[in-house]
Parts: sequence; structure tokens; C-alpha cells
Amino acid sequence: MLRFINPIPFVRDINRSKEFYNKLLGLKIIEDAGNFVLFESGFAIHEGRSLEQTVWRQTRDGAESYGRRNWLLYFEHGDVDDAFEKIAPHVELIHSVEEQAWGQRVFRFTIRMGTR
Repeated sequence: MLRFINPIPFVRDINRSKEFYNKLLGLKIIEDAGNFVLFESGFAIHEGRSLEQTVWRQTRDGAESYGRRNWLLYFEHGDVDDAFEKIAPHVELIHSVEEQAWGQRVFRFTIRMGTR
């Protein structure tokens, strides 16, 4: 069964965003990996350029603000291969199951709008 973990917006300036959520909104930081920050509430932020490279294997040029392709919804499943087999035929894959630099096996996709 898939279990929703958290939303992760891409941010242009990780330090400014971290300060906003921590100092202004009062969210307690429980993990700070430099380009990724997890708050006690389960909310997380990720520095956009590094996450673009991880997800799409490229980064966008320019310093425009994010407006599309700037959120991940993070789910976990006890059997990632089983989840992939069930989900892959119904979505647009960004990439199939692969191991990330930090050891986690993941696949990424977008939802095909207008289909069932």
C-alpha cells in the first residue's frame, strides 16, 4: 500500500526558504542536508537546481521563479517493484525504478491529464 509522506516544493533559494519556514512560520527543522530540509510537521523543501538534476537529469537555465514542475508528492511503498508494475501503465514515467545516490530505490512519474 502506498503511504503519503510529504509534499516537497522546489525552492530557488534554500537558505531564504529555510529561514522563512523556520523563523517566520515556526516550523522546527529535524533534518538539514544543505539542499534538502525536513521540518517536524513532515513538510520539506528542496533546492530546485539539485532536485531538477536528480529528477530530470538537467537543470533549467535562468533565474525565473518556479511555476510548473516545482512540486513532488512523496509516497513510500513496502515493495517498490510491485508499486511500479501497478502504476507505470497508467502514468507518464519520468524514469523507471532506479537507486538514488543516498541508497533509496525510486521511480518518478507525472499523471496523464484527461485519461483514466
